[in-house]
Amino acid sequence: MKVGLISLGCPKNLVDSEVMLGLAQQAGHELTRDAAEADVLVVNTCAFIDKAKQESIDTILEMAEHKKTGKCRTLVVTGCMAERYRDELRAQIPEIDAVLGTGEVPEIVGAIGGQAPSTIQLLRANGEPIRLRDRADATAASLESPLAAPIRPTYIYDADTPRLLATPRHYAYLKIAEGCDYKCAFCIIPTLRGAYRSRTADSIVAEAERLAEGGVKELLLISQDTTFYGIDRGERGALAKLLRRLDQITGLEWIRLLYLYPTTITDDVLDAIGESRAVCRYIDLPLQHAADPVLQRMKRPGTRASYERLLTRIRTRLPEATLRTTFIVGFPGETAADFAELASFADAMAFDHMGVFTYSHEEQTSAYGLKDDVPTVTKRSRQRKLMDAQRARVTARQAARVGERLRLVVDGPSAEHELVLRARTAGQAPDIDPVVYLTDCDPSSYSAGDFIDAEITGSQEYDLMARPLL
Repeated sequence: MKVGLISLGCPKNLVDSEVMLGLAQQAGHELTRDAAEADVLVVNTCAFIDKAKQESIDTILEMAEHKKTGKCRTLVVTGCMAERYRDELRAQIPEIDAVLGTGEVPEIVGAIGGQAPSTIQLLRANGEPIRLRDRADATAASLESPLAAPIRPTYIYDADTPRLLATPRHYAYLKIAEGCDYKCAFCIIPTLRGAYRSRTADSIVAEAERLAEGGVKELLLISQDTTFYGIDRGERGALAKLLRRLDQITGLEWIRLLYLYPTTITDDVLDAIGESRAVCRYIDLPLQHAADPVLQRMKRPGTRASYERLLTRIRTRLPEATLRTTFIVGFPGETAADFAELASFADAMAFDHMGVFTYSHEEQTSAYGLKDDVPTVTKRSRQRKLMDAQRARVTARQAARVGERLRLVVDGPSAEHELVLRARTAGQAPDIDPVVYLTDCDPSSYSAGDFIDAEITGSQEYDLMARPLL
């Protein structure tokens, strides 16, 4: 059968999607990017915050329409929303033929071939079809009450699991662990993904070698807490040892770590980064806040002072490192003074990349028992103020880089102009960070995955302009 898959959410979810595609292809199914041509449609969902849940619901209902207007005979819903709201989804969207949680990835082949088709037309009492938007709103409303915790998953793929990359050929995500042992008050992930469980170093290296042989030049290591790697297995210094092994793989130009945790960044990891050939000096460190009272309510370890010491230690050992972080504003009880402390911390630390999210009041988290007492308009105002200040800092910093020479990877043509290429520095991760636009060149002379030397010629707020050096 022809199988189409829509992957929503984070790169960790994308890896699950790639595994499902690999399993489907191995079973003899044909893959298609055209939903209208698919016999089976799979939606791999996200359920981290309200916006992600709404996007998942909208996508499921959009794909369900193909059971009435296209070739689709089977609709499968997988991922975090399936793990979190299995019964509710089946009840609210009867077009769904199979629901697979985060621990049931290997069962995708059975779900593709083993479901009886269900073509359902939901009608109002007067016989009129129910509008898609109304169904989406009703489904979202039905998921707002606290639910019993699902069974915690234990699955994680390995080097022998078939996987079909959905990223451009020159870079790939590699999940080194699954699950999380932390109890952050705002986060549902431990419930949806289970306890932290590391893959073996041999399995990771074997997969990395195979990816490099297939043309991958940039490897992005991911998990819920990448610096916790090996601790669950009692392996001392496991991440540093893994980085040194990966650094020896022929063909890998860049190795990037994402999702580091402030309490598990050790000096041996920083040393391994600094002494490596290919590991990017790129520290992705989601801190979430800096005011001590908010950090305590968030159940986050550390204080503003300990975070400042950590960042000083990182910059001392890796002075050229790019620092990225994320913050949450509007957490229950966040006062104007708390926000002011966060803003002063962000200004003092001068992060290279920074994302700011407004707090989402999620059931099945311990923060759900707190009153969601920061008004939405205040949350958005605080988000805007932090990002406006960050934009001003980065704009000035980028403008000062004109004339700097650096190494870039070409990602491909730019959507801005046919004669412009899109590229990145070692300090820019794909999809989440700003980019470099390459001008004064013949785009046909470069391919995605090419590494080149370039000179910065200008900037546009976050983004840089550059020209190749011959």
